Amino acid sequence: MKETTDVPDKASSPHYTHFDANYTQHRLRPAVRSIVTRCTSCWLALLVCLCLCGAQGFAQQGETQPHPGAGQILVHSLFGGQIFGFDIDQNGTEGLLAESKQLANGNILAAVETFDQASGRILDVVQLTQPSASQDDFLTMGVVGMSVGLFEHEHVARGFVSTRTFGTLNPLSSNRVNGSWTPPIGLQHIIMPAGVSRSQGVPNVAVFAYDNSDNFIPWVFSSNVVQNTFGPVAMITDSNNFGSVPPPIAYDSVTNQAILGGGTGEFGRAPVIGLVNLTQATFTEFVGIGFGFVNGIAVDSADGIFCTDTEDDASVEFYDLSTQTGFSEELPNSGGIQNFSGADVEFDPINKLFLVAQPTSSSAPSGSTIYVYDIHGNLQETINGFSFSNTFNVVPTYIALHPSLRSGYVNGPNAGVTELESFTY
Repeated sequence: MKETTDVPDKASSPHYTHFDANYTQHRLRPAVRSIVTRCTSCWLALLVCLCLCGAQGFAQQGETQPHPGAGQILVHSLFGGQIFGFDIDQNGTEGLLAESKQLANGNILAAVETFDQASGRILDVVQLTQPSASQDDFLTMGVVGMSVGLFEHEHVARGFVSTRTFGTLNPLSSNRVNGSWTPPIGLQHIIMPAGVSRSQGVPNVAVFAYDNSDNFIPWVFSSNVVQNTFGPVAMITDSNNFGSVPPPIAYDSVTNQAILGGGTGEFGRAPVIGLVNLTQATFTEFVGIGFGFVNGIAVDSADGIFCTDTEDDASVEFYDLSTQTGFSEELPNSGGIQNFSGADVEFDPINKLFLVAQPTSSSAPSGSTIYVYDIHGNLQETINGFSFSNTFNVVPTYIALHPSLRSGYVNGPNAGVTELESFTY
């Protein structure tokens, strides 16, 4: 049922996608994993060699076991750890992931890896935790700009995350860390993987820095990651709608503004959309359509249209950015039931399509679904046969697209979050 008709050209169980509870426990609380026996550098080097040799076999196994409605290629984390975020290069052939595996002795083996999109094979381990830093973790922040990989290194000392630094691979295909990114944040602000807009093909990204202090005043700013430059910082003073739960963020490269999907989390309440002018560092907001938190958001900068999905009513919304009006549609067969709500939303700028992830499918007896809409809100395709969930994810479900190939990767199907699955649309 449409809630308004002033729209862009229309032709005719909580998932916590906005902020994963497991992420809070893992990232923001003191680390509780004990530091025990030190591994040797030789053992780690041998393990990397053995796993790299076996990675091709994993890819081939995935290729011989296709999943209905999805692709035939699986990417396995090299050491079998949980994948802490991933992305693929929309202008290249590689992808980037981070993984973390708790060893039997209590240490953490964490790595940043590149993989081949065509085969799923792990190409290289570009960074690996050392025995002396066995509680550290890495998180993939995305591929941004023109083929630049971005990741975070969380260094743990005495049970606490003591420092957070960011490394870059420019280009991703170099398979090596050759730069750093130093955002203008202090110890009280944290950039989570979903806090970087992952804009590709344009110089800048929009960044949301969550306030981890008692003030709950987030910061939003733009950045050219390659040049390590930053725009002015805007303070988001509406902590009720944007401070307690980090919102999904999209970057409009035409107007140079960030679009935030917020809300209070109270059942049945309308979402709130935040707009940040990244040139002047000013913030405005308006009441959105649908009900509940905004779980995912993406923008078509060329046409001034953005798409969201909301938690309480299992709906997808399409807005005209200039008029701040739009309409809402229930996800197919969902009946507006919260358990069928959508998660990540991504935009394909070449084919002018929005893709919406649905962790619990309302279009198949089981598993997960990706819906493909055009920019006017018309459903173009329903892709079943996935199995992705936010229940045990440190980093929420993400749809990584390669628009020119009409292909991509999404989390799953392994419940331990150790795999990525290809798809076409």
